[in-house]
Amino acid sequence: MDRILQDGKKAGSNARARRLEFGFPLNQTAWILAFHFCFLLFTFRFCYMSIFFDTHAHLGFPDFQADLPEVVRRAHDNGISKIISIGTDLTGSARAVEIAEQFPDVHAAVGWHPTHVLEAPQDVRSGLRELARHPKVVAIGETGLDYHRKANEADFESYKRRQAEIFRQQMELAVELGLNCIIHQRDSFEDTLAAMEPFAGKTKGVFHCFSENADAMRRVFQIGSLVSFTGIVTFKNGANVRETLAAAELGRFMLETDCPFLAPAPYRGKRCEPAYVKEIAAVAAQVKNCSADELSEATCQTALDFFPKLARF
Repeated sequence: MDRILQDGKKAGSNARARRLEFGFPLNQTAWILAFHFCFLLFTFRFCYMSIFFDTHAHLGFPDFQADLPEVVRRAHDNGISKIISIGTDLTGSARAVEIAEQFPDVHAAVGWHPTHVLEAPQDVRSGLRELARHPKVVAIGETGLDYHRKANEADFESYKRRQAEIFRQQMELAVELGLNCIIHQRDSFEDTLAAMEPFAGKTKGVFHCFSENADAMRRVFQIGSLVSFTGIVTFKNGANVRETLAAAELGRFMLETDCPFLAPAPYRGKRCEPAYVKEIAAVAAQVKNCSADELSEATCQTALDFFPKLARF
């Protein structure tokens, strides 16, 4: 009996010693150590997460009005270190600049979208010029030609001429300010390319949300311009876009979301946001048979070369 009591006292003493050594009972200490291990593992993974840019986002659209700070934070937390918010008219361009001033990771592009030209003044250059001088404005756009929506209307030819005039004005402004252009084209590839050819060597364009074939892409490259791919590369019916991406050399294309549109799988049908570049990049790396780090280095450097003002912030 005495031995049992002595053993019990010894066990209690050992338990107290272990409790004193760690400051907590052993089972609680194990949980604390496990928590710290997981935290360090996450920190290590985050620190070495591949970095990407979202080169085309519409953060000024009403879709993001309620939670814009959270959207930008999620992008940062997912390794999206730079976002370009795009203007589509003068008011939207001013809003893009305002957002760029609010968030260090966000930059702006200012321009008139081709489907808004009927609301535009006769000369859009003066209004855009003032905005484009802002240090965080990295491009003119989005601008270009879009024949999709009014193709069957009686005044279609005058509408096309108006788009071409506003497009020309914006390319002239880009040359004046030493900026490149973000190009929108829909059902208008030949005319868009023809409109840009006189400006080759003076300003470049990135054909955003590119969905043409590889031959068309090579013609874009021939005039010194680039292309950019969206979440369409993740769609089941996006095989044609993946084929074009497969033919694109690293260093000749960028990545974008075009959010709030075109959310990639597995978010298709939901609001898109810049954090989803990560999903686009995962599929793009598979298509290009390269690592995430290789894709990151190539696409980010391409963006920095195309948008030199990105590197200032």
